[in-house]
Amino acid sequence: MSEAEKTNGETARRFVRAHQSGVLSTISQRVEGFPFGSVAPFMLDQTGCPVILISTLAEHTKNIDADPRVSLIVQPYSPDMQIAGRVTLLGRARRLDNKSALGPRYLRFHPQAESYFAMHDFHFYRIEPVRVRFIGGFGKIHWVEPAQYLLPDTALTAQENDILDHMNADHADTLRAYCRQVHGLETPQATMIGIDPDGFDVRAKTQILRFDFDVAVMDAQQARRALIELAAAAKTATSR
Repeated sequence: MSEAEKTNGETARRFVRAHQSGVLSTISQRVEGFPFGSVAPFMLDQTGCPVILISTLAEHTKNIDADPRVSLIVQPYSPDMQIAGRVTLLGRARRLDNKSALGPRYLRFHPQAESYFAMHDFHFYRIEPVRVRFIGGFGKIHWVEPAQYLLPDTALTAQENDILDHMNADHADTLRAYCRQVHGLETPQATMIGIDPDGFDVRAKTQILRFDFDVAVMDAQQARRALIELAAAAKTATSR
């Protein structure tokens, strides 16, 4: 794998991590063979796979259960949608047997889904990529293979909750400083809701802010060093 291929895969994954919804296309069973599009809130797991919470009663779920091939397009709104960056992820959606394992993490990103999560007919499906189409802007168009896009599972998966508890309990001021330094946002409250090898997410007021690490972190010790470096940069900026 070339360095360019690695870079395209990482850039595509980091792009998707900054968003929480997309358009899910499934293969319709009711109108045979036609694509069926629907709005899909999602989160990425630690490796980069999208995870969706869907009901067995929904049309797209019936389609997936009959044919797991799907595509998920992720693109933020832009006045000129043709030149904005976007990622289309083609993959197979698989229902997860254990609903509770990812529940707390999903609800931190999508608290409005709590009532759905409690219903017995809602289940998590993970989309496992087979190819990724990444458009980073005009002339930046790439096909990305799963090996270039996905990360291996790391120790950070099991350590995430402890890191969040520590940061939210002991470093609330630091989280607000991150928001001020990186996003120019003054906020009375900031809560870290997720951390992964590529960065972390903070809920500030009504929005989720994404913070990227310069280099991927694989465990709590590496994450701690990256968070300290960011805090030092924020402190230096404040003292100027």
